[in-house]
Amino acid sequence: MAEHKLKGCQILIAEDEYLLADDLRDELSQLGVDVLGPVPSVDEAATLIRARTRIDAAVLDINLRGKMIFPIADLLKERGIPFLFATGYDEWAVPDRFADIMRVEKPLKAHRIADLVHTMLA
Repeated sequence: MAEHKLKGCQILIAEDEYLLADDLRDELSQLGVDVLGPVPSVDEAATLIRARTRIDAAVLDINLRGKMIFPIADLLKERGIPFLFATGYDEWAVPDRFADIMRVEKPLKAHRIADLVHTMLA
């Protein structure tokens, strides 16, 4: 496999559906991404973010175990870390303050996520 443009990037995945999270982690890892997580809860995402000095980007499911991810999105914005929402929710579920954030429909495809993250980082 040719070297991927995100090789070595540290990408946080916040996703509570185990199979989806595991598949995404495996596929991104095969592209050379250093996957942080996946974390299945808002609290675990906050802990991981606060503990890390480097996170290049994040992929956030909007609803983790019944809690909305928006406090994590606010934290990432404060730190200047680009992110996208990966969700089955419609646009109306996203607060106006995140209107400029990319939203990707589930099911997730790792190459699509990788291309979008690369665009965010460019």
